[in-house]
Amino acid sequence: MKNYSYLFIIICFTFLGCKTTTVENTKNQQDVIEKEENKDVHVVLLAGQSNMQGAGNFDALDPTEIKRIEKIASRVSLSFNGKKVIPLAAYNNKPSKKYNFLKRFGPEIFIGLTLAENNPKQEFLLIKRSQGGTALYGAWNPNWTAEKAKAVEKKKKQNIQLYNMHIADIKANLEALKTQNKTYKIIGLAWMQGENDAAIEVSARTYEANLKVLIKSYREAFGVKNMPFVLGQINSRYGKFKKLGPAMVRKAMEDVAMSDKYVDVIKTSMDDSWSDYPKHSDNVHYNAEGQRGLGIAFGSKLLALQE
Repeated sequence: MKNYSYLFIIICFTFLGCKTTTVENTKNQQDVIEKEENKDVHVVLLAGQSNMQGAGNFDALDPTEIKRIEKIASRVSLSFNGKKVIPLAAYNNKPSKKYNFLKRFGPEIFIGLTLAENNPKQEFLLIKRSQGGTALYGAWNPNWTAEKAKAVEKKKKQNIQLYNMHIADIKANLEALKTQNKTYKIIGLAWMQGENDAAIEVSARTYEANLKVLIKSYREAFGVKNMPFVLGQINSRYGKFKKLGPAMVRKAMEDVAMSDKYVDVIKTSMDDSWSDYPKHSDNVHYNAEGQRGLGIAFGSKLLALQE
């Protein structure tokens, strides 16, 4: 009877050992699978003019949101206008009568937060290029010419080629990832631009064609055939061509989105209460709440456009 007791104990320990080993092996396999699924750095491109640059007051955000942003910043990085890569954060603002605060942000903050919280094991890199008061017809044109730039850009901006500069930014950042032995996947581009094109007849009337060229050019430059694009619809009211221009650009964005299943548009209201995406008193630039909403919308639509 005693021998049978020893035999029973040995069998139990053997069974428990096998079960423990099986559980550990399963967990290890799951860890490997998750690591494989998330090994690529997900790259998001951001481009546009002043509302992409951003005029949100970071310190006006809810403290709990700031803590959420700080929590994910270790795996969401930002390269802004060719500067070195840093953890996602606001940028320094020189206080003025118009914007009397120290920390400024654009849609990248809540794009990064939205993507990161929906992918808790994923690393992201946002590569942003923006400059206020620039046009797709001119500075952002992949087929830039001095003649086109002169037709729509102010004198100090007539030699700026923002599309080419952004392409150079992106390539430099992707090469840096390679030197770190990191692989990457470009998951889309957020575009917040068009106010200056809407102010001039030639650029407003050609916006749709130029936008299609821009999308095609980014996709071809990086070999991403179906690179998702999310367009932030303008709702400006300024410029000599203001009665027709904004409506033309707004419609162009919607038409491009309708013609390409990998393009979507964040629709905005022309109601000057700006209740959907609030603005500063200048009625042009989005405040903290407006930029928060835009960033969440951009991030959510980028997620929805993933294959």
